Amino acid sequence: MKKTLSLIIALFAITSLMAQKKQFTIHDLVYGGLNYYSSSVPENKYLTWWGDGCIELGIDDCHLIDKDYGVDRSSIILDGLTLSNVNEILEKAGRRRISNFYHASFPTLQYPLVMLPNGSQTTLVDWINKKVVWAIDYDAKTENIDFNSKALSSAYTIDHNLYVETSDGNVHQVSTDGSLDIVYGESVHRNEFGINKGTFWNGDGSRLAFYRMDQSMVSKYPQVNVTPYTASQVYEAKDSADLESRCATLEPDPYPMAGEASHKVSIGIFNPQDDTTIYLKTGDPTDRYFTNITWSPDGTKIYLIEVNRDQNHGSLDEYNAYTGEKLRTIFTEDDEKYFEPMNPIQFLPWDSDKFIYLSRRDGFLHIYLYNINGKLLRQLTTGSFEVSEVLGFNKDRQAVIYTSNEKHPLQQNVYGVDMKGNRMLLGNSTGWHSAKLSRSGRYFIDNYTSPIIPRHVDVVCTDNGFTTNVLSASNPWADFDVPEVKMGTVKAADGVTDLYYRLILPTNFDPEKKYPAVVYVYGGPHAHNVDATRAWGARGWEIYMATKGYVMFCIDNRGSENRGKAFEQATFRNLGVEEMKDQIKGVEFLKSLPYVDSNRLGVHGWSFGGFMTTSLMTTYPDVFKVGVAGGPVIDWKYYEVMYGERYMDTPQTNPEGYKNTSLLNKADKLKGRLMIIYGGNDPTCVPQHTLSFIRACIDNDTYPDLFTYPGDGHNMSGTDRIHLDNVITRYFEDHLK
Repeated sequence: MKKTLSLIIALFAITSLMAQKKQFTIHDLVYGGLNYYSSSVPENKYLTWWGDGCIELGIDDCHLIDKDYGVDRSSIILDGLTLSNVNEILEKAGRRRISNFYHASFPTLQYPLVMLPNGSQTTLVDWINKKVVWAIDYDAKTENIDFNSKALSSAYTIDHNLYVETSDGNVHQVSTDGSLDIVYGESVHRNEFGINKGTFWNGDGSRLAFYRMDQSMVSKYPQVNVTPYTASQVYEAKDSADLESRCATLEPDPYPMAGEASHKVSIGIFNPQDDTTIYLKTGDPTDRYFTNITWSPDGTKIYLIEVNRDQNHGSLDEYNAYTGEKLRTIFTEDDEKYFEPMNPIQFLPWDSDKFIYLSRRDGFLHIYLYNINGKLLRQLTTGSFEVSEVLGFNKDRQAVIYTSNEKHPLQQNVYGVDMKGNRMLLGNSTGWHSAKLSRSGRYFIDNYTSPIIPRHVDVVCTDNGFTTNVLSASNPWADFDVPEVKMGTVKAADGVTDLYYRLILPTNFDPEKKYPAVVYVYGGPHAHNVDATRAWGARGWEIYMATKGYVMFCIDNRGSENRGKAFEQATFRNLGVEEMKDQIKGVEFLKSLPYVDSNRLGVHGWSFGGFMTTSLMTTYPDVFKVGVAGGPVIDWKYYEVMYGERYMDTPQTNPEGYKNTSLLNKADKLKGRLMIIYGGNDPTCVPQHTLSFIRACIDNDTYPDLFTYPGDGHNMSGTDRIHLDNVITRYFEDHLK
């Protein structure tokens, strides 16, 4: 009787403890949710650099984290850099008030100047002398803003034309023929090869290099705007004359599909002092990619990496920035499968005759030191790991500061390497680190997380690794009933390679029960799912599904990032084949777990993951009962030139590869419940993918479900994101639970 009573009391205590824990809702876990920031985002600090001074940006004021960093400006910072003082200065100058300093920056080292972006206005304020030093107002159509702090000049685009506004307030229109077909100052080559912008200032801001893209020869995908007016506009209109048209409008999008004509790119150089533009004399740009633009330190030369259309050959070329003449090819690089430069060369701040270059020539992405004549001086980093980013240089120590996964394939840590190849781990050795380097490179802000650390922020000295803690955030999930998240490895289909997985057990897990399981998949290049961040990188939706009683599983197959060239290139010319084999190895492990119901397996992924989901459902139709594919690639010949041809070659040169990976040829194999979701105006995986698969299923008497987000692109955001995750969840609840 006493034992029974004790057991009852213990069970009551456990139940009471569990009852005290809050239960997650979708709004707590998914970006766009009403409670997302308060329930899921760990506390952070808004930090930036003023030279080597680390500044904490607050609501009402700013202050130095530690006055020992660089020059002691604590008295300047505390005396005048307040919200009330700055707003008084702004108001007197007729500028818009600010509500906080969270987006402030300090562009000059010598003077007390703070840059304050505020919507369409950007203002440079001298808070000691209480005056506006410089200001700019952007048109509502302004895009691609590129500000140079030394010259106080800004480049930007309006309706595909390029403009430059200099410090004297003069606006220079660089181009006049900008259009959908002729584009200036914007990212080119479909944002591949590390390209994310279209303008490049030289060091002192006296001249601007820019991309010009002619896409008049590119096929126009017929995107349709089905909502030219809101419902309220339609119903509030007195008659049809108040509206130009109720009909959906055509919005053509230049989209070069694999094997088709691609756009042609040239590089111009604009000099605002005399309003002149010259173009680099690259020759006929047909089927050539110009990437990774860099200025020489003295501003007299331009360097770029040219890649051929086959993407198996590249050259680092030098051009005269005054005449546009090609001076020489410094070196070339080839790869039997594909060559993909993602990082421009970077000159050493202490020696303008030397530069570093990142290459995978030895199988992993590493840093190489060259002289200006193209002689390889030294490979600075070596080993079976990937350098992920060069953050900059410590000029005094003559070292490169970078991030890599040397410590562990699932980690990202900060390192320094000197010119002899001696490298040193900087900062904490665990987790996933993001860093922002000070002006001299002597310090960096180290913002990191780990599976058990929500967020930690340090300031680290790159001279000796000395660390000052700024923030140790509390766990925003502390009051919630959080499911258990595990990490482990299984062997790939090659029987040799270790693949990392994440396994999430349902809340209130009972090992004696049988649970449905859902595989979350991406699987494509330039991405990974499992890493040493909080909860091993689990997405909020995965946590939410675990609270609803699902085992959630995710594995990074061969073809994904951060594991070296051979790991990534295993999928060459047959995207989806080896990836699926590895995913099935993960499924075999999942099915071996005694608490997983192998008859209730689901799969979900987006983009490449949508392709993988549909592939798995049609290639292994007896394995998965339910799938939800978002924004999927269905046939690689419908995908864009640069990405598609890198991994698949062209449909003309690899017809068997395209045929074998096309899901149109597998529509007849669909057995389980599959829902496809897509954005009605997806510019990445255009709607043709999804609609062609639906047509193929109709022709083959198979029955997928379809859901569309009209007006949305490749991904959903805000309230649409919450709606999307609810739709996905309901589909599994209806057909898998």
